[in-house]
Amino acid sequence: MGDAVLTSPLVGSRPARAPQYFTALSATLGAFAMGTVLGYSSPAGAQLINNPTHDFVHLDKSQNSLFSSIMNVGALVGGPVGGLCLNKLGRRGTMLASVVPFISGWLIITFAQNFAMLLVGRVLTGLCCGITSLSVPTYIAEYSSSDIRGTLGSSFQLMVTLGLLYSYVLGAVLPSWRLLAGLCIIPVTLYAILMFFAKESPSYLLFKGKEDQAAASLQYFRGKDSHIQTELDMLRAAMEERQQSTASCSDLRKPYILKPFFISLSLMFFQQFSGVNGVLFNLTIIFSSAGSNIPDDVSSIVVGAVQVMATFLATVLMDKAGRKLLLIASSSIMALSLVALGEFFYMKTEDASWATKTLGWLPLVSLMVFIFSFSIGYGPIPWLMMGELFSPDVKEMAASQATMFNWTLAFLVTFIFAPLESALGDAGLYWVFSALCVVNLVFCITVVPETKGKTLEEITASFGAPAPSVTIGRRNSSDC
Repeated sequence: MGDAVLTSPLVGSRPARAPQYFTALSATLGAFAMGTVLGYSSPAGAQLINNPTHDFVHLDKSQNSLFSSIMNVGALVGGPVGGLCLNKLGRRGTMLASVVPFISGWLIITFAQNFAMLLVGRVLTGLCCGITSLSVPTYIAEYSSSDIRGTLGSSFQLMVTLGLLYSYVLGAVLPSWRLLAGLCIIPVTLYAILMFFAKESPSYLLFKGKEDQAAASLQYFRGKDSHIQTELDMLRAAMEERQQSTASCSDLRKPYILKPFFISLSLMFFQQFSGVNGVLFNLTIIFSSAGSNIPDDVSSIVVGAVQVMATFLATVLMDKAGRKLLLIASSSIMALSLVALGEFFYMKTEDASWATKTLGWLPLVSLMVFIFSFSIGYGPIPWLMMGELFSPDVKEMAASQATMFNWTLAFLVTFIFAPLESALGDAGLYWVFSALCVVNLVFCITVVPETKGKTLEEITASFGAPAPSVTIGRRNSSDC
């Protein structure tokens, strides 16, 4: 296959962007709904802890740790479930199928009569988060053109942060955790409506042998005036090769699969062991512990707003600065901000009155910088690169395992956050996460490849994957 074909699968015109942007908006409403699940436990957990003890739903601190982290168990199951559904129901079909358990989970929380019902609702919504975190990035990576794939892929994390902010803002103004849960159904409903009218991934349709539908789908995403034949031939060749080989766990030992698999798992590890989910799930409690003069809810909203702005900036920079540079900047700044946050809590143990009066601003600023740096790099890029690194024959299997790994770590970090805080102290906890960010920085510099501006075929070829043989013009252009 010639270099011209690899680097320019669309011949004669630039692909249309409007259909791709609109479809990304529709799909990432699922990410918005996922963000509401992630953010819900911060305001709701504080309300449930402060409930009168005679209330039939009251949580202590250990119960709140489980309430915050248990959704990750559901997400852990959602990864492999999503992987199976991607090939059975399609990318779009998988997203639509997740809507019913999503809404059911929120309804169970809304009408919960005891702690067990809260946990069931959190597990169900977590299950859908796991499915969403796998299906949406895969879907977007498959239909998007290489010139804007980074921007569209990072929009997933942008919408997650908007969902988090949605929960923080409503949690600050609503007196009831039940009402907040009920209002979290709205994004799921909008997600279902828009995805119902979306097109299926051209790659999936080719995989199922629906060539006419695949051509129509690709034509929609590239625009009616775009010449899609070359790209369609490349996709067909990749799908035919994939159908001829049955992926198994032993395939992960192949060098051209093992290296990107290792990179993807490592990015997921460093994403979670930055401590971000432990921080986001417990923002209100962290600010309360800091004793700052700024109201806890206001601080949480400010941090959420910073996360949205930084993630939006990342979507702009992703195809300009590149993935690797943003990861390096992200990990280095996270390390510094966590050192500063740890220093505040250390000074507070030495002289609480002086630290609160003199450095009361530092926790908010440190967490704003931490969330900003996380959001420009380690928030969107591990999910984006998960959709880029794997060859088509192992993408579902490898991506589902990477997703499972991510959610396992998310549960672990969130669940042990409070116990580690008690064992190491606030300062020790944040310094441990800071040290891991330094290790992360070294990994990004020495191991992570740059994928900016490359086609998916070029990326897999860089790891040594065999190139699919393409017969250009196997069908007449007029057929599409």
